[in-house]
Amino acid sequence: MENAIEVKTLSAWFGDHQVLREITMGIRRNSVTSVMGPSGCGKSTFIRCLNRMHDLTPGFRMTGEVLFDGRNVISEKVDPVLLRRKVGMVFQQPNPFPRMSVFANVAVGLRFNGKGKSKSEIVEVVERSLRMAALWDEVKDHLDQMGSSLSGGQQQRLCIARALAVEPEVLLMDEPCSALDPVSTSKIEDLIEDLSEKYTIVVVTHNMQQAARISDSVAFFLLGELVEMDKSAKMFTNPSDRRTEEYITGRFG
Repeated sequence: MENAIEVKTLSAWFGDHQVLREITMGIRRNSVTSVMGPSGCGKSTFIRCLNRMHDLTPGFRMTGEVLFDGRNVISEKVDPVLLRRKVGMVFQQPNPFPRMSVFANVAVGLRFNGKGKSKSEIVEVVERSLRMAALWDEVKDHLDQMGSSLSGGQQQRLCIARALAVEPEVLLMDEPCSALDPVSTSKIEDLIEDLSEKYTIVVVTHNMQQAARISDSVAFFLLGELVEMDKSAKMFTNPSDRRTEEYITGRFG
């Protein structure tokens, strides 16, 4: 299976503080890659580098290469807005746009997506995206309802639908279940598994059981370094590095 993203010697700083140290790894196409590690190890910073979410963060800089579609996305020649259409993101806290309906929340990105779509095309995309996010049956009769009025789990699936509406190739998820109840978490995990048939998914998680359930591959970060990356089954049964074993067995973290 080929890689959707190749990361080569990626380092990052906030001011003088280095948070990532020469990360090199490949992210397989149409698979789920989990990034795990203790708090402060650089997980969230790492996935934000993949679509340049830190571009406007004061004092942030990064070096190395993040190759997507054969281009180094860190290059100034790459438009970050266009990049984020292809590499979408879902955040830890559900963030539906306030004062916007369920329908408008999903449709909002379409007007920035190049050529205009007709009203019927937008309706079709919204329904398809909500279906893919396993939310359509729950909201189809309430599309004019405010997105912020949905439950937490529904709001997170609405945000996933919003990301899917602009037809990305990669979906980044930064602890998408940490604010959710167990039932909602299970629905999101099932959704991630279904979506991986069409999308490349990278998930940051503190939850090792979740990483084991949903992942094809797991990357373990510690103090800004990639300790190791391997198939999920091997990482949780026979990791190569002692530090990974100590983290998995609860000796630290």
